[in-house]
Amino acid sequence: MPFTQTMPKLSPTMESGMIAKWHKKVGDRVEAGDLLIEVATDKATVEFNAIDSGYLRKILIPEGKEAIVNQPIAIFTEKKDESIEGYKPEGEEKPEAKVEEKKEAPKEAPAQPAAKPDAMAQPVFAAEPPLKGYTPPTESPEGQRILASPLARRLAKERELDLATVTGTGPNGRIMERDLEKAQTLGLVGFGRRAAPTIAPGTFELESMTPMRRVIAQRLQEAKSFIPHFYVTQKINAEPILAIREQLLNVELKVTFNDLIVRACALALKQHPTVNSGFDSVSQAAIRFKTIDIAVAVNVSAGLITPIVRHADYKNVGELSVEIRNLAKRAKEGKLEMHEYKGGSFTISNMGMLGVTDFSAIINPPQAAILAVSAILDEPVVRNEAVVPGKVMNLTLSVDHRVVDGAAAAEFMKTLQKLLENPAALLI
Repeated sequence: MPFTQTMPKLSPTMESGMIAKWHKKVGDRVEAGDLLIEVATDKATVEFNAIDSGYLRKILIPEGKEAIVNQPIAIFTEKKDESIEGYKPEGEEKPEAKVEEKKEAPKEAPAQPAAKPDAMAQPVFAAEPPLKGYTPPTESPEGQRILASPLARRLAKERELDLATVTGTGPNGRIMERDLEKAQTLGLVGFGRRAAPTIAPGTFELESMTPMRRVIAQRLQEAKSFIPHFYVTQKINAEPILAIREQLLNVELKVTFNDLIVRACALALKQHPTVNSGFDSVSQAAIRFKTIDIAVAVNVSAGLITPIVRHADYKNVGELSVEIRNLAKRAKEGKLEMHEYKGGSFTISNMGMLGVTDFSAIINPPQAAILAVSAILDEPVVRNEAVVPGKVMNLTLSVDHRVVDGAAAAEFMKTLQKLLENPAALLI
C-alpha cells in the first residue's frame, strides 16, 4: 500500500527545510537506511536516510523547494506497480491551508486577554515597481555616422580609440589624425559605443531566501533593533604579529593571523571575564559564561555560520589552527553538527582577507560582544619622533551596553593590543 514520506525535523529549531538534493529518483527501490535526501536547514545541510523500504513513486517537493516540518515530500509504495491514484498524502497541511482553516474558525470564541502590541513593528520596505512610460534613448554613438578621414579611422582602430569622444577640426567637422590625441581609449571607462537599454529603469526579480539566510536576516534584524550596541576601536601595530607568523612558517608551522587573534582573544577574555558574557532577554538577566567558547564567523554560499572553538583558552596556537581549519572546511560543506555551531560566548568576524580598512559587526545574541578584524595596512606611523612606514590593523569591538560597560570593553581592547603587539606571549 502507498505511504508518505514527510519533511523530517532535523534539529530542535528547524521549522522548515529546503531539499538540496534527491539521492533517489522516481521508480527507484529504496531500502531502509539508504541516503534519501539532503536538506538545507537554518544552520547546515543535513543528510536524511530512509526509515522504511519501498519504491519511490512520486516526488512532491523537488530540489530547490522548501517544505515545513511534517509536510509530505514524497509518496512510496510497498510494491513496484502498485497504483497511487486517489491516494492522499498524510502529513502536515501546507501553510496556505492553515490560513484558510483559521479564517473559518468560529466567530464567538472565548474572550482572551488583549495581546500586547509589539513595541517596534517592522515597517514595510517593498521594492518600487519598474518605471512606466519611460522611453529609453533610441540613438547611441553606435548608430551615428562619425565623419573621419580614412587615416584617422585606421589609426583609431589600431590604438583602440573612441572616435565618438573627439570633435573633428577638419572640413565639416571631420576628424583628422591631429585630433586623435584628444580621443578617449575604448574600454572600461564608459565612453565606448553601446546599445540603447531595452528594459525599464527599476526592473528587478525577487530571489527566495534559503532557510539559513532567512534565520540570519531575522536574528540580525532583532539584534540590531533591540541590543544597545556601542563600539570600541583600537589600532594595532601589526609588525610583531607579521614577524612571528613568518618565523613560524620558517619552521613549517602554518598558522593564520586569525589563529593568533583567536588565541589572543581567549587569553584577554580570561583576564576580563565581564566581556565573556551574554544577555538573557527572557529572564532579563546577565549571562556570565564559565567557559571561553569562541565562535569564528565563516562565510558560506547560503550565508554566514559561526562554528565554535570550545575551551579556546586551553588550546595552543597549533591546536587552534587545526581545529579552526577543520571547522571552516566542514562549515562550507554544510556538514557541521549542531553542537559545533550552537552556543558560544564570544564571536570573531574577520574580513581582513578582503582588504577592508575598518568595519563594525552586529552582536550575535545572546552573546554580549563580537570583535571585527580588519586588514593589515601600510600606513605612516610615528616612532622615536620620526614618521616611518608601518603596518597597522584596526580592531573594533561591538558590545551590548546592558551587560558590559565602556571601561570594561576598553580594558579588554588594551589587553588584546598588548598581546598582539607582543605575540611571543601567545606561544606560551
